[in-house]
Amino acid sequence: MQHIIKSYLKFIWNSTNAHGVHSPFVFNLVQKCFYDKTKYPEYSLLEKYRNSLLKNKNTIEVTDFGAGSRIFKSNTRTINAIAKNAGISPERAKLLFRIVNYFQPKSILEIGTSLGLATSALALNDFSAVTTLEGCPETMKQCQLQLQKFNINNVTGITGEFSKQLTAYNLKPTTFNLIYFDGNHSKQATLDYFELLLPTIDNETVWIFDDIHWSEEMEETWEIIKKHPKVKVTVDTFQWGIVFFRSEQVKENFIIRTDKSFFLDNVLGIKNLWGLLH
Repeated sequence: MQHIIKSYLKFIWNSTNAHGVHSPFVFNLVQKCFYDKTKYPEYSLLEKYRNSLLKNKNTIEVTDFGAGSRIFKSNTRTINAIAKNAGISPERAKLLFRIVNYFQPKSILEIGTSLGLATSALALNDFSAVTTLEGCPETMKQCQLQLQKFNINNVTGITGEFSKQLTAYNLKPTTFNLIYFDGNHSKQATLDYFELLLPTIDNETVWIFDDIHWSEEMEETWEIIKKHPKVKVTVDTFQWGIVFFRSEQVKENFIIRTDKSFFLDNVLGIKNLWGLLH
């Protein structure tokens, strides 16, 4: 916990807003996407999707192939507790939707489905096909039920351990325009996924890594990713590390504060985690 607080204070000290960004590409991303105040109708559906899960008190047995949970002590968990404590927050779900809406990727891969809170944000459009990987069969089942309930039909779910699924998946002829990494918060696994998925990039591909400051190990991972020769531009928003491969860009790394609500979202997230741990 001390690590996260220390990392967040360091982030605040080193970060800037849009006015401190001298790259037109990143400046436009911040101004037109991060700071976009449009009240999209999809926000209402995201809220309904979340509230439906928060009302679900059914229990499932979770299979966890990743780095484990700081919150749950048992693999027997209620669906509403998973949605409250382990899923993407409301503000980040809105931002994820805006990123997809801004770049309009045709093909999206999500690593780590959970109950589909992020999946729904990725899929609420008419231009993307979403493939999502989840290690736990019971969690994937609940996600699929939710997607059906809200008539979200552009998602293909694949269940199984991520490394095996990615190795078995025929990636070479595939291009993913956006990949959201939220499945295994360990250094080696994240770097393995990175290397496995490099053949799927094109010049406009966007990769989003969740929880880059989750641990010292994940911060080390983020530093390695930033230095990779194929990576041109990175944006650290504290919760996410966003990667671009645009060959025409000068190699640059940005640390950027998003809007006030996103700032509060991070503060409240740390506060809630602190309360759960003590």
